[in-house]
Amino acid sequence: MNRRRFLGHSAVAIGGLAAASLTRRPAWAQGPGPAVVTSEGARPAVPYGVQSGDVTGEGAIVWSRSDRSSRLIVEWATSDSFRDAQRIVGPTALAENDFTARVDLRGLPAGQDIFYRVVFQNLAAPKAVSAPVMGRFRTPPAGRRSVTFAFSGDEAGQGWGINAEWGGMKMYEVMRRSNPDFFIHSGDQIYADGPLKAEVTLDDGTIWKNLTTTAKSKVAETLEEFRGNFAYNLLDANKRRFCAEVPTLVQWDDHETRNNWYPEQILGDERYRVRSASLLAAFAKRAMLEYNPFRFDPIDPERIYRSFAYGPSLEVFMIDERSYRGPNTPNRQTTLDDQSAFLGPAQLRWLKQSLLASRATWKVIASDMPISIVVPDLNPDVPKGTYEAWANGDHGEPLGRELELASLFGFIKQNGIKNVVWVTADVHYASATSYDPGRAKFADFIPFWEFVAGPINAGTFGPGEIDRTFGPDVKYVSVPHGMKQNRPPTEGMQYFGLAKIDGATERLIVSLNDLAGKVLYSVDLQPS
Repeated sequence: MNRRRFLGHSAVAIGGLAAASLTRRPAWAQGPGPAVVTSEGARPAVPYGVQSGDVTGEGAIVWSRSDRSSRLIVEWATSDSFRDAQRIVGPTALAENDFTARVDLRGLPAGQDIFYRVVFQNLAAPKAVSAPVMGRFRTPPAGRRSVTFAFSGDEAGQGWGINAEWGGMKMYEVMRRSNPDFFIHSGDQIYADGPLKAEVTLDDGTIWKNLTTTAKSKVAETLEEFRGNFAYNLLDANKRRFCAEVPTLVQWDDHETRNNWYPEQILGDERYRVRSASLLAAFAKRAMLEYNPFRFDPIDPERIYRSFAYGPSLEVFMIDERSYRGPNTPNRQTTLDDQSAFLGPAQLRWLKQSLLASRATWKVIASDMPISIVVPDLNPDVPKGTYEAWANGDHGEPLGRELELASLFGFIKQNGIKNVVWVTADVHYASATSYDPGRAKFADFIPFWEFVAGPINAGTFGPGEIDRTFGPDVKYVSVPHGMKQNRPPTEGMQYFGLAKIDGATERLIVSLNDLAGKVLYSVDLQPS
């Protein structure tokens, strides 16, 4: 069943702020389940739709949010008729979690479309339940089949928020139409440090009109304000529709907290009363975990780095380049220590061993920052000449954070780990780069590719300077040199990547696409 038919069979208006009632009497209203009530005021609302994510061979997370204290109830089935549906009575959504809740659906069949619907039961009036909201996702296949995933990042940044008159966050609708099995969100999901004005005058004199909220009127400093930033993006109908149909794997970067932040940093930004980056990041991480379909690690519930096998052909490794890094410095250290750390020793060890243990044909490392694009830290409250990402602008042997990459690349080569590909965002343009030891200052690695895509709905920048340490050959870049920076979404320079693995040959075709869905660059990679 295709998605258009699925949504057509449902009487749910995913694009609305509250879903309409299903034409059929839902299973949760039958038998011992909550009864239909007549008091509309007692029924919880579901203002931000539904999301699924962190899909594995064993299960998937289903997320939603109510508007009051209530209990999440989820039904799932393998057809939109919901015959033989299984009903999961989930946790309570309370004020302490901003009325968000999730369930981990288990025992799902492999390689199957799963249809689900969510309702909330009012804890104060148990007979009152919300109108149901529908969603769907696909489970990973047990055997080989074609797999498609999208990747991008950077949304609602640089003053460009939700412009309903323009059509909202159009990229989400373009990506939805590409019908991916899942989406990798490469970070900067919010711009907590980027307040929005109601109107912005464009170069041609026309007006960009932002939807504004209290939370987006200033930099985020409290848990409530960070929550409001994540809630803001879900006011966009395109994003809600996308999230209801495409599972998401989420990582974070800097703007979930503050531009270019690092642990223990004390901000010199006069906009902030709270100057501790670590305290701001604690609020940001809690809000991010509350508002996304993360599967929590019971041993370390705040851990963001994790991996997902999607059938025999693909495994995705989601890394965290924010939580364990040292300070932003000139990045010229000659030894790997707390000052030069980027992933940190525990995460680097986990990534090496997880790659070694993977039996997937393709191993995709989802990085929230690019490898060779130089990202200087230009904040006025940090010393000049410091760097934010891996690269340090030096074209010699690996130094600073590059030492971690050298260690990882060497491990991959020494252990014969094949078919590693990197995807990332952060720099607000698209590019494709091949890395070859024959061109590199450091040559102890196997050739590989890196693909950059973004923004989703933010300012366009670039292109950046390239660090030559690991022998990059930039095959494609989406923006011209000398371009005026922070181009608005109206100019169409918003980008996403689409990766397709052929089920028969396991060829990986990666394309970079624009806001119209046009393929700008494509490469066909054969598995080793």
